[in-house]
Amino acid sequence: MLRVFQNDILDHKHFVITMELVPGREPAGRSVESIKAMASDAFADGRVSAVSITDNPGGNPALSPDVIGNDIFKIGMDVIVHFTCRDANRIGMESRALQLAMMGMKNILALTGDYIGKGFAGQGAPVFDLDSVTLLVMLRMLGKRIQQAGDPDIFFPGCAVSPFKNLRGEAFAQYAKLCRKVAAGAQFAITQLGYDAGRFKELVEVQRRFELALPIIGSVYVLTPASARIMNAGQVPGAEVTDELLNQVIWEWQDKKRGRAQAIERAARLGAVLKGLGYRGIHIAGVHRSFELVARILDRMAQIGGQWADFLDDFQPNRERQKFTRQNKEAAKSTMCSSSPTFSFFDKTHFKVLKACHNWLFNFDARIASLLQVFARRIDRRIVGRHLIQLLEDPTKSLLLECKRCGDCAIQHVAFLCPESQCPKHIRNGACGGSRNGCCEVYPERKCVWFRAWERWAEAGLLTEMITDCIPPRMWNLDGTSSWLNFHLRRDHQSAFGEILQACRATKCHFPTYP
Repeated sequence: MLRVFQNDILDHKHFVITMELVPGREPAGRSVESIKAMASDAFADGRVSAVSITDNPGGNPALSPDVIGNDIFKIGMDVIVHFTCRDANRIGMESRALQLAMMGMKNILALTGDYIGKGFAGQGAPVFDLDSVTLLVMLRMLGKRIQQAGDPDIFFPGCAVSPFKNLRGEAFAQYAKLCRKVAAGAQFAITQLGYDAGRFKELVEVQRRFELALPIIGSVYVLTPASARIMNAGQVPGAEVTDELLNQVIWEWQDKKRGRAQAIERAARLGAVLKGLGYRGIHIAGVHRSFELVARILDRMAQIGGQWADFLDDFQPNRERQKFTRQNKEAAKSTMCSSSPTFSFFDKTHFKVLKACHNWLFNFDARIASLLQVFARRIDRRIVGRHLIQLLEDPTKSLLLECKRCGDCAIQHVAFLCPESQCPKHIRNGACGGSRNGCCEVYPERKCVWFRAWERWAEAGLLTEMITDCIPPRMWNLDGTSSWLNFHLRRDHQSAFGEILQACRATKCHFPTYP
């Protein structure tokens, strides 16, 4: 009989256990058999509601989660398929979603994805045609089509959230994007990896204050020295292992038997803490050989669950950290990016000037909006007029914004910064989970554009702009054309995606008051 993850996680009395499986590059052999055996043992054990299967983790090629997930699904174990936006455009992603629906695998973890890694003949071309928010919208709309075609079961999509951020702006960007993910249709969330009970608790508090009614599963990773070093170095975007914890793990594993026992104990204690804090379940990762390790963690959790409050101090890093509070607004504006200044006079002026120009010239409610529309229509009728407007537009926007001439401008959504030129993933709906100390995941020498956006919106007292609806994807048919004309002639994403905008606006996120 199929174990149904959706039923378990929507049952408030049920504490959900999920387990992460990581396929390798081989289509057969010991790696594949090991994954299938772990899933089979988990099903026989009865405590695991679903296994989740990664999608080319780290941006490197691996066996498709759809293929191996289908084999696991057939034995009765429910599957959560990781679905990233990194490797395929919107057409490929829609096709893949339809394939998953046909196979019956409708639990999907919608992810923007890590940046691209190396495959055949070197680094691949990053796609990022959609982001996690617009992917959720797509799944929501596809689900309605599936229902209309006679299948009563629609997609049950989830999302990720990374509360393990050192700066207030980074943390707020994560929570603001979580609001947009819920508005777009996320039904559950899984956290990124961390060992800080304070931040886990903070996420629960933010969920309450933002009135986000979705179950959250906390990640529990079985640490070894090798994995701890990788995470400590920031090579797993969004994850956090402190120097203190890294040194502790290295010392524990000087004796392998002791190291293994301590890893199980740490995982069990964190699981107990998460349950005590009110998380709907835990997501166990870092287990690659057999289910026996997971079983031992769950057995130990059952023994110590009532003592969870005693373990809080085990997950309180001994360092000063910036919290998501009013008092740290100024401290959070600092960044460790090697060549990045703090929020400067130039940034303030740049923001104010562009915002004023936008409100006057690119606002459907502006007094001269109808006049500008008539003017744009006349210019657009002649090729000479279109060339003349671009002779004015392109140099201006290139100088002020490093414009890439996408023809579908989105600077107003990112505090008048360009997501095409300043975000390697071209995200229009909020920060990915990979920034570290305010720095970009891909280019750590510069600030994350969404951290910069937070600085600007916070300074202007307009943080609600970071959670207002979700932003439709870029319209590629406008590439190379005038975004000024496209706006006034209502050809860009602000006018042409009525169905998508309606899907985004179906759910609103409550925004608490901040100074």
